[in-house]
Amino acid sequence: MVEELSLEDILTKIERGELKLHELDKALNDSNKATEIRRAYIEKVTGVKLDNVGRTVIDFNAVVGRNIENTIGAAQVPVGIAGPLRVIGDYANGTYYIPLATTEGALVASVNRGAKIITESGGARSKVINDGMTRAPVITVPSIVDAVELINWVNEHFNEIKGVAESKSRHARLINIQPFIVGNNVWLRFKFTTGDAMGMNMVTIATDKAVKYILSNFPRARLVALSGNMCVDKKANAVNFLLGRGKTVVSETVIPKSVLSEWGVTAEDVAEVNNRKNLLGSALAHSYGFNAHFANIIAAIFIATGQDVAQVVESSMGITWMEPLDNGDLYVSITLPSLEVGTVGGGTGLPTQREFLQMLGVYGSGNPPGTNALKFAEIVAAAVLAGEVNLVLALTRDELARAHEMLGRAGKGGVSKV
Repeated sequence: MVEELSLEDILTKIERGELKLHELDKALNDSNKATEIRRAYIEKVTGVKLDNVGRTVIDFNAVVGRNIENTIGAAQVPVGIAGPLRVIGDYANGTYYIPLATTEGALVASVNRGAKIITESGGARSKVINDGMTRAPVITVPSIVDAVELINWVNEHFNEIKGVAESKSRHARLINIQPFIVGNNVWLRFKFTTGDAMGMNMVTIATDKAVKYILSNFPRARLVALSGNMCVDKKANAVNFLLGRGKTVVSETVIPKSVLSEWGVTAEDVAEVNNRKNLLGSALAHSYGFNAHFANIIAAIFIATGQDVAQVVESSMGITWMEPLDNGDLYVSITLPSLEVGTVGGGTGLPTQREFLQMLGVYGSGNPPGTNALKFAEIVAAAVLAGEVNLVLALTRDELARAHEMLGRAGKGGVSKV
């Protein structure tokens, strides 16, 4: 029995190729022990001690096979808090402290000041205007005639397909199937609501069942790939920008003239920076992000709360809009067309990530299901708004370089208004 061998004997078997690193969990029936041995082996072959990698609160028996494989430990990222941030939404209504896991100096301070300005101005109003996770298989047929017939068949039998897709899931609900054609290729973009889960795996399983049903009834069609890149997952793209994926969220605030005056700027000053930088500059660059730094805030929240970090790519697409009002106030909004978040599944159950979701009052399944994820999306959007308010304001005041000199260099920290 492998578990009865000494560490040196196990390392010897690994070196001889008699035991693979990925086989340790099953061989030892203990992923915590397997993690220690893998780490010891990597230390031996690289000559580098990984003591800090081994210091973690994670129970690897709970995450191996669910979140990760071939574990050797964990990476730690500093977490800061921004807030209080007042959020007024359909699901989030209160004051929140935003956890931000980052290694970028000045980011937490930036969001913190934006939160202060927004809260003093009455809060951020957030609203989810679209909700649905997608998966788009690509199917080939003999001709364009068959492609049109396939789409007509799908439309005519939507209710049957819906029943099959939802048959094995408690939370997946098929909203629509949107077709796209290129020659004799057909993409069927399935859109589901997924309760409080981000739902990518859920809709993949449901779509697989639906596609098998379609092909069994339309034998001229052949599945090429269950994901045909029109979903679109983990790639910047126009489809999600226009049609949405996950949650489409808008968060807005009005900053009074009196607050702007305290910072020595006018609504026109700040709006000009937004127009020339975020809108015109982004247009010149053909960017999918007409904003200052959505990705900064979204990545930091994703890491802190156990979201799929790769989905920062499409989740951080969006537009910042600023408009001077006749009374001297400044209207500010951010629009996130494809915010992909959940409060169950994925990494949300990891120890520290769970605590941060609990701190926000959104961990687990909502009552009714789906409301926790919607609440979380409203909070995330408000945090992104805070980051935009501050950065555009800092640029208007020509503070950006000074802020990074004070908070982002040499790890000396300090206190700044930025």
